Amino acid sequence: MLLEIHGDEIKGSQTTAISCLPSFTAKRQAMTSEGAEAVFAIAPGQIFLVKPGDSADHKFMLSKGAASSIGFRRVGESPAACSQPAVDSPLHNFDVFWTTFDEHYPFFTMHGVNWREVRDTYRPRITSDMTADELFGILKAMIEPLHDAHTYITGAVEKRRFRGRRETTEQVADETHRRIVEIIESNYAREKLKTWCNGRLGYGVLSETIGYLRITAFGGYASSGGFDNQLKALNEALDQVFAEAHTLNGLVIDLRINYGGSDVLGVAVASRLAAHDYSAFAKKARNDAADPSSFTDPQETRVRVSTRPHFHGKVVLLTGSNTVSAGETFTMALMGRTPQVTRVGENTQGVFSDELARQLPNGFRFALPNEIFLTEDGKAFDGSGIPPHVQVPVFSKEDLTKGCDVALDEAIEILRKK
Repeated sequence: MLLEIHGDEIKGSQTTAISCLPSFTAKRQAMTSEGAEAVFAIAPGQIFLVKPGDSADHKFMLSKGAASSIGFRRVGESPAACSQPAVDSPLHNFDVFWTTFDEHYPFFTMHGVNWREVRDTYRPRITSDMTADELFGILKAMIEPLHDAHTYITGAVEKRRFRGRRETTEQVADETHRRIVEIIESNYAREKLKTWCNGRLGYGVLSETIGYLRITAFGGYASSGGFDNQLKALNEALDQVFAEAHTLNGLVIDLRINYGGSDVLGVAVASRLAAHDYSAFAKKARNDAADPSSFTDPQETRVRVSTRPHFHGKVVLLTGSNTVSAGETFTMALMGRTPQVTRVGENTQGVFSDELARQLPNGFRFALPNEIFLTEDGKAFDGSGIPPHVQVPVFSKEDLTKGCDVALDEAIEILRKK
């Protein structure tokens, strides 16, 4: 990415070895933030901080709500591609798409995909008069074998939308989701769950004084105001959830349907469960376009003990293939907790990185991961997902028909035994 700073304005461009496309304009804000040299806004609520690096020619930029900073270094001149007008041709769009993945994607080997062979297979099929639908079909075919839920491509019309997914996993349909909620509230909870954060947090008490906390996303908690309002809404909800936590014999956290959001909000929840500070995770990003084995130094995020209402007792975490992205980094953030959080259900989806959002000259938008999240002992779970301690089917057709939840049954039994 190229940043051009002119007084109180920053213009950002997305760059590859062959392209340079305008991305955003940010304006300096009068507000200040501790540890920041300047504050800029791309849009209301979309704030990033400029922080000092190791010299005047090195800075870090941190978006509010992100778990890591991006490092920038001053260059003597703009990349050569930035002095050329953008070319909107099928071939150039193909080349920008292929090059972006080639320079950033870290998981080709893991997925068994030879990216250069992909280029050699599909590039000869590009013609100057091909339609947008035809080009979309080729770009989709290129990334579909990655089976990566953090890859997507979208055009201007509804039918031009594709997002990857790990093989043999499916997204839960709305009707199935409603049935799951009905089973839990009718057959397990003492009463209908109380909800907060636009319905994304739900809480109730099960039999034997076991708390049940359902989190369906780590975002969308407030309708406006940016990350600060999201965090405020979450903290106010958790204050109510844990107000009487001392009366609980255990807590079940249900992430089996959680499509992600902010890693920082996940860590904020983990802090309510922590009796001591510990490492949540560290993340590193590809930083050499020519060397897929080269990464930035890992940046650590820590779980810190909260002084607000909390729960330090026994916890069981329910996960499955619809535990995605920030749902997975939250799962990772609980791995260092004491006493240990017992995971029940199925493997998470296996996508942890922030999505690197990009665009093509023709207006197609796409995204890919470029980071790897690591546990304190250096383990990553990309592709396979985080496995449970106790493998139990999640939302099987048989359970939905019978009105039972075998994973929740197992969680209750574990807490009862403990």
